[in-house]
Formats: sequence, C-alpha cells, structure tokens
Amino acid sequence: MGKAMRLYWGYIAVGALIVAWSQQWALSVIAALSVAVFAYASFQVPVWCGAVNRDGRTYCRNNAYGVLMGCRNRQHRWQKIKMIVLRTKVGNVGRAVFPTAKEKFNGFLAVAGLLSAIAAVVVPVVTGG
Repeated sequence: MGKAMRLYWGYIAVGALIVAWSQQWALSVIAALSVAVFAYASFQVPVWCGAVNRDGRTYCRNNAYGVLMGCRNRQHRWQKIKMIVLRTKVGNVGRAVFPTAKEKFNGFLAVAGLLSAIAAVVVPVVTGG
C-alpha cells in the first residue's frame, strides 16, 4: 500500500480538487490542490519516457516519472522539455510527450491543474472576494 500511495497520490489530489471546486472550498485550498495536481502530473506520475531514440524514428519505452521528464538515460532527462520549448517539429512533440493514452490523460491533468490554479487566483481578483 505504501508504494502505491507514493506513486499515485496525485489521483487522490485530483478527486479532492474536483470536490473542492464543487463544494466551493476556500480558494487557497483550491490553489494548493491545483498546484499539487500540476506538479504531480508534470514531474511525478509513472509513465514511459517517450524521448526520441538515436535512430530518430522510435521512442524510448523505459519507465520515467512525469509527463515532462525522461528516463534514467542522461540524454533523455530533459529532451521532452527541450522539444516543447524549441519545437522543431510539432508532430514529434505530440508523439514524444504523449505516446499512449495514459500520458495523454496525465497531460490533460497537468493542464487542468494549471488552469485550475490560475482560476483560483483570478476569481477573487475579478469578483472582489
């Protein structure tokens, strides 16, 4: 149970974030949960690496942590982030960062967590509360 909890705690944070928005919890709690979900999906969720291999046609299938990070190979560690920033080929970014449905779902969670955090900060400014 301990290892599973350590690997997948972010999904509990996602559930708590959904409840927090639906029950209108304090915006500071929503912002904290949103940042936790974004950080978990971006840097800790167990996924495949997906970095481009040396042949330029295949993608690494080693285990990695986080949608944005690579595996244990030194060259792969920051390759996905570099691909997003440099964007030489948009199709390669999509295949490398989101090679499977699991990575697509976790990428969605990362974006949703970021948007939720932004909304939690903007809502009090707009509403004056």
